[in-house]
Amino acid sequence: MSFKNESLISTAELGKAIKRRREELGMSLRDVADVTEVSASTLSRIENGTGRPDADNIARLTKWLDMPVDRLIRQDEKGVEPVIYYPHEATPDIIDAHLRADKNLSAETANALSELFRVAYQQFSKPGK
Repeated sequence: MSFKNESLISTAELGKAIKRRREELGMSLRDVADVTEVSASTLSRIENGTGRPDADNIARLTKWLDMPVDRLIRQDEKGVEPVIYYPHEATPDIIDAHLRADKNLSAETANALSELFRVAYQQFSKPGK
Protein backbone atom coordinates (compact mmCIF):
# COMPACT_ATOMS: atom_id res chain seq x y z
CA MET A 1 0.00 0.00 0.00
CA SER A 2 1.42 3.35 -0.97
CA PHE A 3 1.05 6.21 1.48
CA LYS A 4 2.40 9.01 -0.72
CA ASN A 5 -0.91 10.78 -1.29
CA GLU A 6 -2.90 9.03 1.37
CA SER A 7 -3.35 9.89 5.01
CA LEU A 8 -2.29 7.30 7.56
CA ILE A 9 -5.42 8.15 9.53
CA SER A 10 -8.78 6.76 8.51
CA THR A 11 -10.93 9.86 8.56
CA ALA A 12 -13.95 7.73 7.64
CA GLU A 13 -13.56 5.70 10.85
CA LEU A 14 -13.16 8.86 12.89
CA GLY A 15 -16.23 10.40 11.26
CA LYS A 16 -18.34 7.30 11.96
CA ALA A 17 -17.23 7.23 15.58
CA ILE A 18 -17.97 10.94 16.11
CA LYS A 19 -21.42 10.73 14.54
CA ARG A 20 -22.32 7.57 16.47
CA ARG A 21 -21.22 9.04 19.82
CA ARG A 22 -22.83 12.39 19.09
CA GLU A 23 -26.16 10.73 18.27
CA GLU A 24 -25.95 8.41 21.30
CA LEU A 25 -25.49 11.48 23.53
CA GLY A 26 -28.09 13.57 21.67
CA MET A 27 -25.52 16.27 20.90
CA SER A 28 -25.38 18.69 18.00
CA LEU A 29 -22.21 19.45 16.09
CA ARG A 30 -22.05 22.77 17.98
CA ASP A 31 -22.31 20.90 21.32
CA VAL A 32 -19.40 18.64 20.38
CA ALA A 33 -17.43 21.64 19.10
CA ASP A 34 -17.87 23.37 22.46
CA VAL A 35 -16.64 20.31 24.36
CA THR A 36 -13.75 19.34 22.07
CA GLU A 37 -12.61 22.77 20.88
CA VAL A 38 -12.84 21.50 17.28
CA SER A 39 -14.99 23.74 15.08
CA ALA A 40 -18.46 22.54 14.08
CA SER A 41 -17.55 22.99 10.41
CA THR A 42 -14.47 20.77 10.84
CA LEU A 43 -16.57 18.17 12.67
CA SER A 44 -19.14 18.24 9.86
CA ARG A 45 -16.44 17.70 7.22
CA ILE A 46 -14.96 14.80 9.21
CA GLU A 47 -18.38 13.17 9.63
CA ASN A 48 -19.04 13.58 5.90
CA GLY A 49 -15.65 12.18 4.98
CA THR A 50 -14.43 15.35 3.28
CA GLY A 51 -12.22 16.73 6.07
CA ARG A 52 -8.69 15.82 7.06
CA PRO A 53 -8.13 16.79 10.68
CA ASP A 54 -4.73 17.84 11.92
CA ALA A 55 -2.93 16.04 14.73
CA ASP A 56 -4.27 18.36 17.44
CA ASN A 57 -7.87 17.82 16.34
CA ILE A 58 -7.34 14.05 16.11
CA ALA A 59 -6.00 14.08 19.66
CA ARG A 60 -8.93 16.16 20.94
CA LEU A 61 -11.50 13.99 19.21
CA THR A 62 -10.05 10.62 20.23
CA LYS A 63 -9.86 11.91 23.80
CA TRP A 64 -13.54 12.92 23.67
CA LEU A 65 -14.41 9.56 22.10
CA ASP A 66 -12.24 7.76 24.69
CA MET A 67 -10.82 5.85 21.74
CA PRO A 68 -7.22 4.77 21.15
CA VAL A 69 -5.81 6.77 18.25
CA ASP A 70 -4.24 3.55 16.99
CA ARG A 71 -7.75 2.44 16.01
CA LEU A 72 -7.72 5.09 13.28
CA ILE A 73 -4.44 4.08 11.68
CA ARG A 74 -4.89 2.42 8.30
CA GLN A 75 -3.91 -1.16 7.66
CA ASP A 76 -0.29 -1.91 7.01
CA GLU A 77 1.06 -3.03 3.63
CA LYS A 78 0.19 -6.66 4.35
CA GLY A 79 -3.46 -5.79 4.98
CA VAL A 80 -3.21 -6.66 8.66
CA GLU A 81 -5.06 -4.39 11.02
CA PRO A 82 -4.13 -4.69 14.68
CA VAL A 83 -6.95 -5.07 17.18
CA ILE A 84 -6.44 -2.21 19.59
CA TYR A 85 -8.80 -1.24 22.36
CA TYR A 86 -8.85 -0.18 25.97
CA PRO A 87 -10.50 -2.48 28.54
CA HIS A 88 -12.87 0.32 29.59
CA GLU A 89 -14.23 0.72 26.03
CA ALA A 90 -17.81 -0.27 25.36
CA THR A 91 -18.24 -3.87 24.26
CA PRO A 92 -19.68 -2.89 20.84
CA ASP A 93 -16.54 -0.85 20.13
CA ILE A 94 -14.29 -3.78 21.05
CA ILE A 95 -16.33 -6.15 18.84
CA ASP A 96 -16.12 -3.59 16.01
CA ALA A 97 -12.31 -3.56 16.27
CA HIS A 98 -12.18 -7.36 16.07
CA LEU A 99 -14.57 -7.55 13.12
CA ARG A 100 -12.62 -4.91 11.17
CA ALA A 101 -9.39 -6.84 11.78
CA ASP A 102 -10.82 -10.14 10.56
CA LYS A 103 -9.17 -10.86 7.19
CA ASN A 104 -12.00 -13.25 6.27
CA LEU A 105 -14.56 -10.42 6.22
CA SER A 106 -14.94 -7.67 3.66
CA ALA A 107 -15.13 -4.14 5.03
CA GLU A 108 -18.83 -4.01 4.16
CA THR A 109 -19.55 -7.30 5.97
CA ALA A 110 -17.54 -6.25 9.02
CA ASN A 111 -19.47 -2.95 9.19
CA ALA A 112 -22.82 -4.72 8.80
CA LEU A 113 -22.00 -7.25 11.52
CA SER A 114 -20.74 -4.48 13.79
CA GLU A 115 -23.96 -2.50 13.41
CA LEU A 116 -26.04 -5.66 13.89
CA PHE A 117 -24.16 -6.42 17.11
CA ARG A 118 -24.43 -2.80 18.28
CA VAL A 119 -28.22 -2.78 17.82
CA ALA A 120 -28.65 -6.17 19.51
CA TYR A 121 -26.37 -5.17 22.36
CA GLN A 122 -28.35 -1.98 23.00
CA GLN A 123 -31.60 -3.94 22.94
CA PHE A 124 -30.50 -6.74 25.25
CA SER A 125 -28.00 -5.12 27.60
CA LYS A 126 -29.23 -4.02 30.97
CA PRO A 127 -27.96 -0.60 32.12
CA GLY A 128 -26.20 -0.62 35.47
CA LYS A 129 -25.41 -4.33 35.46
